[in-house]
Amino acid sequence: MLQVTKIFRFETAHAIHGYPGPCGNIHGHSYVLHVTVSRINPPEGYLPRPGFVMDFKELKELVFRKITREFDHRTILSEEYMNCAFGPPFENLAIWKMEPTAENMLLYIRDLLFRELPETILLRKLKLYETCDSYAEWENGEGQISANR
Repeated sequence: MLQVTKIFRFETAHAIHGYPGPCGNIHGHSYVLHVTVSRINPPEGYLPRPGFVMDFKELKELVFRKITREFDHRTILSEEYMNCAFGPPFENLAIWKMEPTAENMLLYIRDLLFRELPETILLRKLKLYETCDSYAEWENGEGQISANR
């Protein structure tokens, strides 16, 4: 199987409601996201002109528009956290129904990309590093295609 991966970086803060340690406090990470895609029904032999699985430039623009711009320099807190926390939300605050763990962030990113990738492209794998040695990973083992296809 032929696939390509593009790597993205963004800074995001979060807190895990009810966690009995430092992660229960608002803190930030320098996230690194790997997005891997392949073609649905790839041709036999070489790829026809222009010869890409997906143009890296198109993937970069899509991920910036739908992911990086939404996550970078944001604070993500759950509704439950906000019910127990301080005053009105800040401009850069996103409030989620679920806890903003690396795993849930990855599933959220997966759902956004499923809706936006071209019909000829299959999302194969996502890997989100929260630190340099800790990451969550999602892999499309069943050839899942977005809900709108």
